Amino acid sequence: MDKLKRRVRHGVVKERARILVVGGGYVGMYTALRLQRKLKPELRRQEVEITVVTPDPYMTYQPFLPEAAAGSISPRHVVVPLRRVLDHCTVIVGEATAIDHAKRTATLTTLATEEEGTGARQLTYDELVLAPGSVSRTLPIPGLADHAIGFKTVEEAIGLRNHVIEQMDIASSTRDPAIRDAALTFVFVGGGYAGVEALGELEDMARYTARYYHNVQPEDMKWILVEASDRILPEVGAELGRYTVTELRRRNIDVRLNTRLESCADRIAVLSDAPASRPVRSSGRPASNPTRSSPPATSRSRSEVG
Repeated sequence: MDKLKRRVRHGVVKERARILVVGGGYVGMYTALRLQRKLKPELRRQEVEITVVTPDPYMTYQPFLPEAAAGSISPRHVVVPLRRVLDHCTVIVGEATAIDHAKRTATLTTLATEEEGTGARQLTYDELVLAPGSVSRTLPIPGLADHAIGFKTVEEAIGLRNHVIEQMDIASSTRDPAIRDAALTFVFVGGGYAGVEALGELEDMARYTARYYHNVQPEDMKWILVEASDRILPEVGAELGRYTVTELRRRNIDVRLNTRLESCADRIAVLSDAPASRPVRSSGRPASNPTRSSPPATSRSRSEVG
């Protein structure tokens, strides 16, 4: 059956309306879900089709990533399978590489594009919803793109947890004090929600995990939070921000305000408040996504955890 099947109603030939949603994140999924509910009669009569193009076949609920990274909740509880929720939509796992709105066509690549060898495919649409989501910012900091750990996906969250445990294993196995010190030092850049919550969850996880190591104690680990402005958690107000700083420092977390990450080349975090001769050597890495450049940083910029 032709995908652009023509129907006859009241003597008028009509094409099936085609709605394209680019992105299967929070906005994309709920947009498609709302359309699916609102257009249920039209979908049943095949008068409209909804297509969702997304790099992953699931939506990630990002506020739960810190809990997933720490193992407080299962990773499967952080994601929503799109095909199960959008059962009346067509879900294409791939990417929209170009949009020609004058011709109302989108150029798509899928997981099978390379194997098929036929090149990108063209998909026509009548209505377009752009909800591609965001990526972690790659600030113009030396070494950041090479050594950064992102914190946008469940894979990155689990990878960060595995990284912390791996560093604890390295510290437990080495006899070199410098290697041990670097392995047990973790630097988080950005005092927003993601950075603070991920730091707190992972520090708590590492503190609990340390009981299973005969030569690693919680006090051996160094957790550093770097924030360029004069407070953290600006979303909740100054008072709660100061309270959070007090609580973090009570847990022996080094909170450095008015401090910038100037370089992390060679996996050495150089901070603006430290002498150049005494950089912070770290195996924990400031997070960002190296796949995309970003505009210049502002006073409100955030580079999340690592």
